[in-house]
Amino acid sequence: MTHALSADIDPTDIAIGARIRTRRETLRITQAQLAAGCAVTFQQVQKYERGVNRVSAARLLQIAAVLKTTGADLLGELENAADDLALATPGAMALLTAFRRIEGGETRDAVLAIVQSLAAADAPALGRIPFDDVRDGPSMVAN
Repeated sequence: MTHALSADIDPTDIAIGARIRTRRETLRITQAQLAAGCAVTFQQVQKYERGVNRVSAARLLQIAAVLKTTGADLLGELENAADDLALATPGAMALLTAFRRIEGGETRDAVLAIVQSLAAADAPALGRIPFDDVRDGPSMVAN
């Protein structure tokens, strides 16, 4: 089943999928490897990770076992849903991975300032409030 609009996809399913993807990538497991461990196709794993298909409780526990975590960790807390949705944004994981590789604090601050400046420039188009001070870390809030 294909969803024509992203509004058809439940934000909770997107958040759970983002947690699955984040954990899988952290362990350096491919979608095919996760799929084999859960007896599904890698296309199904793609759909779970995008939130297009809802993960059943039984399947969530299988995925958690393969990813060496718990179902509770993959479900996450409701307060973290916005963070998980942010991680589901194309390029977010690549940006975070590259950022973690920067060792110098001043360099990290500079990169963060650049990204926040770019985000603030796009804020009116996105309908969002710009980032807070660099030292406080990112905290975009939807209107």
